Amino acid sequence: MKILIASDLHYPTINGVATFSRNLARGLAARGHEVLVIAPSQTGKRYKEVDGNHVIIRTASVAFPFYQNFKISLTPQREVKKIITEFDPDVIHIQMLMWIGQAAMRYGNKYGIPIVSTNHAMPENLLDNLKLLAPVARPINYMLSEYGRRFHSKADYVTLPTQAAIDMFKQSEKITVPIEAVSNGIDLAHFTPRDIDVSLYERYELPTKTPIITYIGRLDAEKHLPVLLKAFAAVIQSNEAHLLIVGSGTESERLHFMAEHLGLTKHITFTGRVSDEDLVQLHKVGTVFCMPSPAELQSIATLEAMASGQPVVAVAAGALAELCHDGENGYLCAQDDAETIADKLTAVITNPPLRAHMSKQSLEIANHHNLTTTLERFEFIYDRVIKASISSTT
Repeated sequence: MKILIASDLHYPTINGVATFSRNLARGLAARGHEVLVIAPSQTGKRYKEVDGNHVIIRTASVAFPFYQNFKISLTPQREVKKIITEFDPDVIHIQMLMWIGQAAMRYGNKYGIPIVSTNHAMPENLLDNLKLLAPVARPINYMLSEYGRRFHSKADYVTLPTQAAIDMFKQSEKITVPIEAVSNGIDLAHFTPRDIDVSLYERYELPTKTPIITYIGRLDAEKHLPVLLKAFAAVIQSNEAHLLIVGSGTESERLHFMAEHLGLTKHITFTGRVSDEDLVQLHKVGTVFCMPSPAELQSIATLEAMASGQPVVAVAAGALAELCHDGENGYLCAQDDAETIADKLTAVITNPPLRAHMSKQSLEIANHHNLTTTLERFEFIYDRVIKASISSTT
């Protein structure tokens, strides 16, 4: 099968869309398919590269000012048209409704190529980072949601990573094409609760005998990380603990300043961006993983932490309840409720038997999100839309 993946955010960008689109491309290519990815250039100029077992064609791009290290292609129509006509894919899988996604939808429809479209984002992912738009956030949120529904209705098949995401995709009855929840999935052979390389503690100056609360992901406004810092400040008032924050983003400087202001400097480690290998290892060192973001349609980072054996404290918002089962593998808290988050983090780190039970539950839940299952499901969907396209033209 010749599969074209159109992704406005792709590796080496760090976020859920980029992680999934790369996992999808690599996984499908490993299963014998010919995979081509269209993604924004990391240098600004057009070029082609090989990422292990598949090709990426990078379209001309500019820096996106509201997210650190994000590149976007504003006018990729000609490039996308040329790529599609030359590659002649059996199916197109669109990851975002931005400019590359729009061009892929336009020319896929024009040339009669079956299209699968996945919605990964909530309007909050953008609006929380554009503070100047706060007064008009509600109408913009509505317009973005309405545009999303119109965009996805042009596809032959629509997926979202969770049922909760579909439920939040309001008025989905306006979409007449099939819509299905398909987990982003993670490589369960990669993320495991196995032993940790001791040198990792030395390299990142982490304590070996102190409970570690971890957050791994982007450091951007929609993640609500100041809430985590406030909760952690409450935790260490009466308990020994260390906070590990892995990642980079537009809020990095603010978070460093806040940590200093709260007197957390010696109790917190900011790693910045790390290698893929170290990210896997850093998931293992935590005693408990905290996700304070209310704008998650699944949360690959939370899944990775669970597969690494960590209990989870998260907010009861977005789709996190599908991963964090309150009282089973962790706790759900009200959005921005730093006091309750602190109480639940304390409950896990001070009760080893509870922590062991919740760790086991996290592993069991994560086992339902194997990337292999995700790849098999998308192969089925691709085959279905290709056959439907053929039958409609005969």
